[in-house]
Amino acid sequence: MFGRRGLNDQGTGNGVTRPPNGVPYRDDKPMPSGGPPKSAVPTTSSGPSPSVSTRGNLEPNAPVNGPAINVDGRTDDFYALKMSVFNALVETVDLSRLAQMDIETGRDEIRDIVTEIISLKSLVMSISEQEQLLTDLCNDIFGYGPLEPLLARDDIADIMVNGAYRVFIEVGGKVQQTNIRFRDNTQLMNICQRIVSKVGRRVDESSPICDARLADGSRVNVIAPPLAIDGPTLTIRKFRKDKLKLTDLVSFGSITPDGARLLAVIGRARCNVIISGGTGSGKTTLLNCLTAYIDEDERVITCEDAAELQLQQPHVVRLETRPPNLEGHGQVTMRDLVRNCLRMRPERIIVGEVRGPEAFDLLMAMNTGHDGSMGTVHANSPREALSRIESLITLGGYNLPSKTLREMIASSVDVVIQAERLRDGSRRITRVSEVVGTEGDVIITQDLLTYQVEGEEESGRIKGKHAGTGIMRPAFWDRARYFNLERELAEALDRIQP
Repeated sequence: MFGRRGLNDQGTGNGVTRPPNGVPYRDDKPMPSGGPPKSAVPTTSSGPSPSVSTRGNLEPNAPVNGPAINVDGRTDDFYALKMSVFNALVETVDLSRLAQMDIETGRDEIRDIVTEIISLKSLVMSISEQEQLLTDLCNDIFGYGPLEPLLARDDIADIMVNGAYRVFIEVGGKVQQTNIRFRDNTQLMNICQRIVSKVGRRVDESSPICDARLADGSRVNVIAPPLAIDGPTLTIRKFRKDKLKLTDLVSFGSITPDGARLLAVIGRARCNVIISGGTGSGKTTLLNCLTAYIDEDERVITCEDAAELQLQQPHVVRLETRPPNLEGHGQVTMRDLVRNCLRMRPERIIVGEVRGPEAFDLLMAMNTGHDGSMGTVHANSPREALSRIESLITLGGYNLPSKTLREMIASSVDVVIQAERLRDGSRRITRVSEVVGTEGDVIITQDLLTYQVEGEEESGRIKGKHAGTGIMRPAFWDRARYFNLERELAEALDRIQP
């Protein structure tokens, strides 16, 4: 197929048209002959594909900071060999049309072409290396390129790409540099555009910041040049394929079994909950776990910047914000979504992250019959979380007295759960606090459960324990009794006491 019509014996092009099987060969460039290039920086080919980079300035010896772990078994020699084969593929085939085929058909076509290229260039490769090369090329054309092996791993929590040659991952709470690399910043930018375009968004020089998501709900953030000086920066917050439950958090040591029972009662009793914590502390994971205790006959509406919540109930409406278009119109903010929720007959409203004036509308919803609503906020303690909500409302332009705002917060929020990522990388639920009310201008809270650090093991792992504070009748006791949960609440509070 390829050898008969695309190449002659010397590996040069003969100006043929597209072969019968539909593979779109290029008739304007000859096939390069000879072995792999001496330099790892081959020349740039003409006719770039709109979806796949054809620039070949791979730098296998690009400087790195610290030792990089080999996560895919690929070496510098393999990357140089891959670049040589890729450049030959680009000069022979129109990749933009090849990318429009279905994956199985395209993979078969690429296999035939790559086999011919390897033969003509007299490259010595084992069968497994050829399959590895074929997989990489198919990922570049049809998928997310070098990111595919990282996305396939379930133990990776974050993928951080700092330009084409530096890729970091977080495993077990620790950040590690990998040997994964892109051909160049153009390929990285193409993959970023491929990711965001699937959710109807764009990222380029005129709109260099973008939030998006993958098909599994993993959160994606892209910031491109000229704002990112060293090349496009891509951050992916991955979610596990299996949905986590509170029992999983118990097995991880994030909470004790009795503490998990207390959280389950809080969720089933339809308490209004704010989950507080820093970046990467597990707020969204904990929110997903708490939503498992929502009854299946409840109508739940979620509002998020990038849809990442994974609710299992049948009656769920998922809403997502929208950035402005090229003309600067059409933006839909989080506040627009929360306000519209009130007209959709919700029983619970869940806001993925409260970061603006939508805090006021969420409090109004919590205080007007939408019990069991939840949200997350960035803060270092439950008290700071309440102060941050007050600040967000004030920044939204509401000129309300501080006392009025604090009374509204105290009457709306029932429980604040604090999640933290400790210095050893582990994530813990460090505090479960309830909002009691106000005294003067001060919001009164009391802790039901706290996490106490006791020391550090030789391995560096922090030792600690969860313990109750002696509160046996919290302020939401009457709510629990309304749902016939007072016995479970009493047992959970009794068992968490030291």
